[in-house]
Amino acid sequence: MMQTLTVALGERSYPIHIGSGLISQAELILPYLKRKQVAIVTNTTVAPLYLAKLAEPLRQNGVDVIEMILPDGEAYKNSETLNLIYDALLKQRAERSTTLIALGGGVIGDLTGFAAATYQRGVPFIQIPTTLLSQVDSSVGGKTGINHPLGKNMIGAFYQPQLVLADTDTLKTLPPRELSAGLAEVIKYGLIRDTDFFDWLETNMPKLMALDEAAVTYAIYRSCQNKAEVVAADEREGGERALLNLGHTFGHAIETAMGYGVWLHGEAVAAGTMQAAALSQRMGWLSDKDFVRMEVIFKTANLPIQAPKLGADQYLNLMQSDKKVQDGKIRFVLQKGIGKAVITSEYDLTQLKAVLS
Repeated sequence: MMQTLTVALGERSYPIHIGSGLISQAELILPYLKRKQVAIVTNTTVAPLYLAKLAEPLRQNGVDVIEMILPDGEAYKNSETLNLIYDALLKQRAERSTTLIALGGGVIGDLTGFAAATYQRGVPFIQIPTTLLSQVDSSVGGKTGINHPLGKNMIGAFYQPQLVLADTDTLKTLPPRELSAGLAEVIKYGLIRDTDFFDWLETNMPKLMALDEAAVTYAIYRSCQNKAEVVAADEREGGERALLNLGHTFGHAIETAMGYGVWLHGEAVAAGTMQAAALSQRMGWLSDKDFVRMEVIFKTANLPIQAPKLGADQYLNLMQSDKKVQDGKIRFVLQKGIGKAVITSEYDLTQLKAVLS
């Protein structure tokens, strides 16, 4: 059974379809093509598993399919790899009506989305996320971009897809570490705004780890529902959408310092969320009981709760390059309880340094 929800953005609204076997259902994609030409962007890991399942049904329906297979990994989310996409599009004489399809995890989705936003000043694109993290987070909401050696996701654009297809079958080939990384973003929704979902996750985490189909489908749907509501209210992160960055200011610093790909994004977010929780606790906002609940759920999902010891100065230097810095002051998403997150630049620097140390 396919489940569908909508990201409500007026004329730029789009559906998210969640279910089994969606990749090979060309009929879900065909209505969104301006012309019968697509460029599928994927990577060396995903291509052998799913590229033919997507491309062949489209070809059988008369679609001209351009295939691009990029190297796999966060280390390749950069301008050099982005240029490989532009090179292929130009060599194939792709037009403004050619649709780009991102087939892969968050790196492929971000690269393809940014290429779509900028090639000929904007071409249509479709997200087909193949990791849990990309299905519940990065494929939804229109954030696209690349990393820079000095900061993660610092170059990019807000650019919405036409359609998101989350095929739950792809999670069966996901390495356990990648599955856990995706669960960090699932847990995030419970922590920032959905107490009932957090309670459900505490009970059902073993089912998610075992890829129980009903549990996984529900978790993806509920996560996308939360994100869709936030994005509809604040598409360009002027206010409420910044809550989705719980743990990310700390986490991005970890990823940048350790080298992109050494810590998976979800692992860095989990450790960063616990750093945010520690600061919230020191400020008297988060109870000891809720702090422990957060530790336990991340541990149950096989996620790290201790951040690398970089030293307070290196953390602060890296976080000063974060997109959420405003008027020279770092803004954090902190906790006032489970399901109650706030955005603030009002914190004690001594307490922050103690957490970072």
